[in-house]
Amino acid sequence: MTALAPSLQAYFTDRLIGQRSASPNTIAAYRHTFGLLLRFATDRTSTPPSNLDIAQLDAPIIAAFLDHLQRDRGNTVATRNNRLAAIHSLFAYLALHHPEHAATIHRVLAIPPKRTERNLLTHLTEQEVDALLSACDKTKWTGRRDHTMLALTIQTGLRISELTGLLCQDITLGTGANVHTIGKGRKERRTPLTPPTRTVLKAWLRERAGTPEAPLFPTSTGKRLSRDAIEHRLAIHLRTAATSCPSITTKHITMHTLRHTAAMRLLLAGNDITVIALWLGHEQITTTQIYLHADMTHKQDAINRTKPLTAKPGHYQPPDTLLAFLEAL
Repeated sequence: MTALAPSLQAYFTDRLIGQRSASPNTIAAYRHTFGLLLRFATDRTSTPPSNLDIAQLDAPIIAAFLDHLQRDRGNTVATRNNRLAAIHSLFAYLALHHPEHAATIHRVLAIPPKRTERNLLTHLTEQEVDALLSACDKTKWTGRRDHTMLALTIQTGLRISELTGLLCQDITLGTGANVHTIGKGRKERRTPLTPPTRTVLKAWLRERAGTPEAPLFPTSTGKRLSRDAIEHRLAIHLRTAATSCPSITTKHITMHTLRHTAAMRLLLAGNDITVIALWLGHEQITTTQIYLHADMTHKQDAINRTKPLTAKPGHYQPPDTLLAFLEAL
């Protein structure tokens, strides 16, 4: 066994789990990245994964792997860059423990992420929000569950991973009503609940009648809803909502779109961008600034506050001093 295999195992157990307390989602994403990379390197070198050496994962093969992700697997540039970030993290760890491979590691760490266009984010208008929530059939148990789940997401902006992890005990409905979550990077936060959301949750918890440790939004068998199941339920309600609100069909809407919707509603209500960053659990305020670019209302307000130009149309006439300067050349 070469140095790569035990180092990769130690990277997961010591670095990610032991030192950084990485979330299950991060562990899963990194595990998938290195599984793909090892299989790709094995096909290129005819060396079993356990026998691959650090020197064999050099910059050319990493670059070829990144191209393979886009060309053969159809991954987006964003996914490619996420895979590269995981590889950079591993090689930064290897640099501390295997200085004999410093040259190889340095060249891999020097591989830059690929630049990508950033499209304006998608969010729902108030009319589309109303149509989506009305699409849930509240005569059925699953419809009442989905209505509560979507209403909570649109008001709080929870990530889908935070939503699936909610327990009944994470909801506080008394004074200072809030929902308790542990988000990315193990960051703990409490998000306030508005009176309408609190009313919906109170009715759901009464019907749910679960123990404090039970999932807040379970399946019909009482198990925790998966991410795919939630996205599937959203797709069903979107198709229904589109019959009364056709504009929904023009947008690609996922559960993350509802998180964007929550942020845009806060922004349009006049909240400062730093408050929205805290609300969403963003570590960097630059992440939250994307909502400023998406909001045409703020841009129009900025134009309205700008003093109109008084210049008249026509050819530019230079001042006499400039003409004198040119003539003196």
